[in-house]
Amino acid sequence: MLNYKNIIFDFGNVIAEYNEDYIFRQFCADAKDLPTMAQAILPTWPQLDYGSLDYQEVKEQAMQSVPSHLTEAVENFYDNWYRCLLPIKEIWSLIEELHNLRIPLYILSNAPTLFAAKADYYEITKKFTGILFSAPLKMGKPNPDFYRYLFDTYSLIPEECFFIDDRSDNIMAGRSLGMDGIVFSGDVQAVRRAIGLP
Repeated sequence: MLNYKNIIFDFGNVIAEYNEDYIFRQFCADAKDLPTMAQAILPTWPQLDYGSLDYQEVKEQAMQSVPSHLTEAVENFYDNWYRCLLPIKEIWSLIEELHNLRIPLYILSNAPTLFAAKADYYEITKKFTGILFSAPLKMGKPNPDFYRYLFDTYSLIPEECFFIDDRSDNIMAGRSLGMDGIVFSGDVQAVRRAIGLP
C-alpha cells in the first residue's frame, strides 16, 4: 500500500539529467568556444524558466552577441537543446511501475517555453496524468503559487501528494503547503522507501 495517492516529479535531474556541460558540447565543435557560448546563453536562463523573457527574442540576442562562427551553433542550441537530457533509467522504471499501479503521476518543473512545447519528445511523459511547466504560466518553483496552481488544477490535496525534486528549497516550499517530499540525489531506493514501495 503506497503512502500517498499522488506522486509529483520534477523533470530536470529527476526524470532526466540536465547536464549543461554535456548539452553545450553537443552544439559546440571546439571546446575553446564553450565559455563564450555559455556566457551568451546562461545569464538569461532563469528568466526563460520563469517566462519573464521571450524565448525567440533571447535566442536572437544571443546569436548577435557571439562571434560569427558561433552564430549557427547558438541558434542550433536554442532550437534543439531539449533533445539532450539524459534519461535517468531507474526513475523511468519507477514511473512505469507506479503507472501500472494506477497511481496518478504529475510533473511540476521549471522550464522554458520551448521545453514545455517539446517535452513529449520524451516518451515517458505519456505516463503522466498532468504536466505543468513554469514558463507558460509565468510562475515557477519555489513560488508557492506554482504549487497551489497544481493542486487547484488537478483537485489535489497536498497531504496526499509526494514530491520528488533535486533542490531542497523546492521541497521545503511544498512542505510549507502540506506536501511531503524528498530531495533526489540519485538514490532511487530512498524514493521507493519514502513512498512505501519495497
